[in-house]
Amino acid sequence: MSHSTHLDFAVPAAYQSLLAAGKAAGTAAIAAGLDVFLVELVRIRASQLNGCAFCLRMHTRDALAHGESTDRLAVLPAWRDSDYFSPAERAALSIAEQVTLIGARRNDPLTETEDLAALTDEQRAVVGWLAIVINAFNRVAIVSRYEVAPATASLAS
Repeated sequence: MSHSTHLDFAVPAAYQSLLAAGKAAGTAAIAAGLDVFLVELVRIRASQLNGCAFCLRMHTRDALAHGESTDRLAVLPAWRDSDYFSPAERAALSIAEQVTLIGARRNDPLTETEDLAALTDEQRAVVGWLAIVINAFNRVAIVSRYEVAPATASLAS
């Protein structure tokens, strides 16, 4: 496969299914009582771990538009070492990292060492789906080499 192939255009039916899965996971998260900040934190943290510039930019902008603080976004990679995140957010971030780093941590059951009691069984399942879907989107964007560049006007400053 050529690195310049955009998977979304090459196989649109598969990409539409991924979009539907993303929408379903987001809807299920809200229905399970998770707030939009937690949802975006999961998406951003997985995208950080995967190095997906496209999804990082998109979900950071989305989080900021919903009122997320720049302080929380700035310390997100070091969430365990800060007091910025609620017990539910900490549990969700733990699950997101476990899902994202599944290959590296097959023998390191991260969720057994983290306190996940702040989330219900349903919420833990939904966070798992959020992480699975954003990981898939990260891979599509990275493999497709989605362009991530500042606006031309920003380059002059």
